[in-house]
Amino acid sequence: MSRTEALPLITAVLVFASVLFLFAAVFLYVRGKRDHYKMIKKIKADGEVLRGERMEQSHMPVGVDEQPILKFFETVGERIQPEKEEAVRRGSLDMLRAGFRKPNALPVFWGMKCASAVFFATAFLVLEPWLAGNPPPARMMLYTLTFVAVGYYLPDIWLSLRIADRKRIIQDGLPDALDLLVVCVEAGMSMDAAIYRVGEEICLENRELSDELMLMNLEIRAGKLRRDALKNLALRTDVEDIRNLTALLIQADRFGTSIAGALRVYSDAFRTKRRQRAEEIAARLPVKLIIPMALFILPSILVVAVGPAAIQMLRIFMQR
Repeated sequence: MSRTEALPLITAVLVFASVLFLFAAVFLYVRGKRDHYKMIKKIKADGEVLRGERMEQSHMPVGVDEQPILKFFETVGERIQPEKEEAVRRGSLDMLRAGFRKPNALPVFWGMKCASAVFFATAFLVLEPWLAGNPPPARMMLYTLTFVAVGYYLPDIWLSLRIADRKRIIQDGLPDALDLLVVCVEAGMSMDAAIYRVGEEICLENRELSDELMLMNLEIRAGKLRRDALKNLALRTDVEDIRNLTALLIQADRFGTSIAGALRVYSDAFRTKRRQRAEEIAARLPVKLIIPMALFILPSILVVAVGPAAIQMLRIFMQR
């Protein structure tokens, strides 16, 4: 095909591509504007709702009385729950740290552990001819017990991951909450009113930390001492920065020192600690990059650098 014959085809392709990109740009622009307006509308609606009476209550998970399967798990969990008080207390604390505050959260979790163990064992027995190929009875029993143990402890792993993720979210939202708390206290608000206002303001940004602060405020309004409410906050969250903050506030309240000054000092120390934590993560980065570089980057470099020479040597040896 000559250049004169190919010119209309090239022009048509360019025009088609230009129109296609134009429509794609218009579509992306309109969709971005629509999502922007929907987000603004949602923020305004949530803000109006959160200003109301809903902020007076702690955010609870869905009740098991509305879900029959969870009611079944609760019944099973109540029958297999351990009798040791220490195990029950530790399990209840884990539920609180995971964000489940319903009284029946722990029996539901134990029931799910039992159901998971039965499910894994049943799945292995059904798929056993394809997985193990009819092993001897002793090995069959060992495999079954292994799958029962995996199913029983798998919810524990999920719970640990959920607790770790919730602690990370709370720790990430603590700097902004602390800055707001310093501003509120220095503006003349009392400590309880400042905690309530901070919990109300950060609800859209960090729901977990807002829930904990609002629950602490409810405990204080119910008549519990502030130091006890602060200790419960540190116990529920299990975040080191919050433990240090609560210890600082308890000492300031006990000795009558300025809470605003103590918060200002802790805020500066917290920023320094956060910068040191970021520097520590950055210092560990080269060590973590060794394995990816050795597995993915180094072979490519070797192929590019040594490949032509290896091909040339292979040709020379083949000619001989």
